[in-house]
Amino acid sequence: MTSSPLNLQEWFGSIDIYLFDQFLKGRIVPGMRVLDAGCGAGRNLVYLLKSGFAVFGVDESSGAVAETRRLVSELAPHLPLENFRVEPVERMSYADDGFDLVLSSAVLHFARDEAQWQSMVLEMWRVLKPGGIFFARLASSIGIENKITLIDGRRYHLPDGSERFLVDETMLLSFSAMLGAEFIEPIKTTVVQNMRSMTTWCLRKSKRNTRGGESANPSA
Repeated sequence: MTSSPLNLQEWFGSIDIYLFDQFLKGRIVPGMRVLDAGCGAGRNLVYLLKSGFAVFGVDESSGAVAETRRLVSELAPHLPLENFRVEPVERMSYADDGFDLVLSSAVLHFARDEAQWQSMVLEMWRVLKPGGIFFARLASSIGIENKITLIDGRRYHLPDGSERFLVDETMLLSFSAMLGAEFIEPIKTTVVQNMRSMTTWCLRKSKRNTRGGESANPSA
């Protein structure tokens, strides 16, 4: 007798496929404390909530946090709803070194400018435990350099009609070095029919350099 096939949609919802890849590689395991920084309505949290992870989240949108709390009440009613807060990513109220995994999925490219982008990353790094994993998926200019139009700083018009803050490989490498971070896999980029470019940035926080040199200026 064979068992029924697992309903992946039911267990994982609309999870980012590159985050799903981290599960397949065994990097995200039960017992971890996980923060979704910019959680939206919780699309990346379904499996974590169903599998007993200690899950937390922030978002600037009160409506999005309300939707996430509704999902939590349905899938993990044991979790305190106070774990999910209406806060900007760059000013979170969680303690230092509190999470084994910090997620940033399609959030960083909404930064107004480089100062806000750096503030968001440094704040996520602050709450990440030494040895913890930082997973980010964000828009970049990689592979579409000749198809975007500069607005100012690092904000661009994209061929899909959106305006985004875009990083490039040099910036990610430089900032990772400033943090003293270890790459757990190479920077990976998907170009979506020359309309936009999405990059996956996966780091581990050094156990030796826990604060990551916040005072440094990687663009100097």
